[in-house]
Amino acid sequence: MATTFETRYASSPQAVKKYDTQELRDEFLVLDLMQPGSIKWVYTHYDRYMAGGAVPTSEALILETIDPLKAEYFLERREVGVINTGGTGTIIADGEEFKMLHKDALYLGKGVKEVVFKSDDANNPAKFYMNSAPAHTAYPTKQVTKADANKIELGSLETANHRTVNQMIIGGIVTTCQLQMGMTELKTGSVWNTMPAHVHDRRMEIYYYMDIMDEQAVCHFMGEPQETRHIWMQNHEAVISPPWSIHSGSGTSNYTFIWGMAGENLDYNDMDVAKITDLR
Repeated sequence: MATTFETRYASSPQAVKKYDTQELRDEFLVLDLMQPGSIKWVYTHYDRYMAGGAVPTSEALILETIDPLKAEYFLERREVGVINTGGTGTIIADGEEFKMLHKDALYLGKGVKEVVFKSDDANNPAKFYMNSAPAHTAYPTKQVTKADANKIELGSLETANHRTVNQMIIGGIVTTCQLQMGMTELKTGSVWNTMPAHVHDRRMEIYYYMDIMDEQAVCHFMGEPQETRHIWMQNHEAVISPPWSIHSGSGTSNYTFIWGMAGENLDYNDMDVAKITDLR
């Protein structure tokens, strides 16, 4: 078994204005999270937020601490949200088992010492997408199935952004310190997400794109509202969204994305909207 990690440092909007395509991708795009038989993390210096992937195959994987945490075990001072983006699997948290179907979520609170990931079928493994944030209080572990999610219908086919927002690890469903996660599914014929675009000056966010069909792609838009940039993305890739940046995307077909955020507060609607006609 292998656990690997990389570190991403924070970038100012002034610096990002000068980045070329490859520099943007190196700084913000997260590749190869879902590696069979391993766990991979990206540790960011935006609110110490982390994104990771665990893909157990024939053997179980154990959630191990990594050096930047300087912790005895991973959840000593952290909380973790998990959404299964692959086949059926199981997560065992301090001996308690949670069967994880496709698109089910699980919140793991501060203080859980042993976490084990398993797949039912090594040929169709679970792909556990994980987000983690620092935690100051221990809250109970809780599973949220896709059916349990708070569902919000937004947009319309006429504006190509008809979508269902599945709020999963969020206040009113799960009590957390600062982590929030959910999943937005675009309807057939719709391609735009999070439009009108906005920034979260008091929080940062990471997007994880999935359900992108073969030969299709999503163009993720970022940057200050008056100085936007874009990154082309493929299936099961993630992108870091700094607090000063918009985060919006448009695909060549419909798709799904998982959003996760942390920072100053837990108000889902805390955002500064940028008018579509003001974007540059």
